[in-house]
Amino acid sequence: MKLTDKTAIITGASRGIGEAISRNFAEAGANLVLNARHEFPTELIKELEAFGHGVVTVLGSVDDPATGQQLVATALDKFGSADILVNNAGITSDMLAMRMKPEDFARVVSVNLDGTFYVSQPVFKKMLKARTGVIINLASVVGLTGNIGQANYAASKAGIIGLTKTLAREGAMRGVRVNAIAPGMIATDMTAALSQASQDQILAEIPLKRFGQPEEIAHAARFLVENAYITGQTLTVAGGLG
Repeated sequence: MKLTDKTAIITGASRGIGEAISRNFAEAGANLVLNARHEFPTELIKELEAFGHGVVTVLGSVDDPATGQQLVATALDKFGSADILVNNAGITSDMLAMRMKPEDFARVVSVNLDGTFYVSQPVFKKMLKARTGVIINLASVVGLTGNIGQANYAASKAGIIGLTKTLAREGAMRGVRVNAIAPGMIATDMTAALSQASQDQILAEIPLKRFGQPEEIAHAARFLVENAYITGQTLTVAGGLG
């Protein structure tokens, strides 16, 4: 299925998984409204524009409700529709629960969970009115299993799964589908920053004995856009974890 004449809003799109999803959707013909907190690399924008479709960027943090409103307004103004939303923006701040400060817990939940809702709500309203649309939320296998040192991150991602199921039920009667992807350990800047000992320990727990690639998450996102009979589900892409 080509995404020609479709408009996709993607948060956290300047690197890693968000960048890979942007590239996959651009190749399929979608116009892109991309969000990140900081300026996008010029080379990435040129690469995406080379596919021959529209590319617009909106800077801002998703935990500010104004960012979601701006993303929707930009999509409608530039391309006339908001057909697909990928909530990918997220952060970590790892620490054992007994030592975690309230502000460290709140910050991760604010960006990961609150931010997903703040962007989803205005897009969801437009999709309900149009009686069509697809939302994909990036959760995590940690939201399914928990993980030592990630109480804030696990809670935020578990919350995203619950939000996904609720929006799916509310949107189904009007043709709006909402699903989540739960990635495992993916080869991004975040995993590259881990020590070799930490990487080896994580790899030992993964049945497929390798980290996933951002492009593999992008393929999963494309699948969820294209399959019109899937909603309210969490697709685990984690090499056998979860």
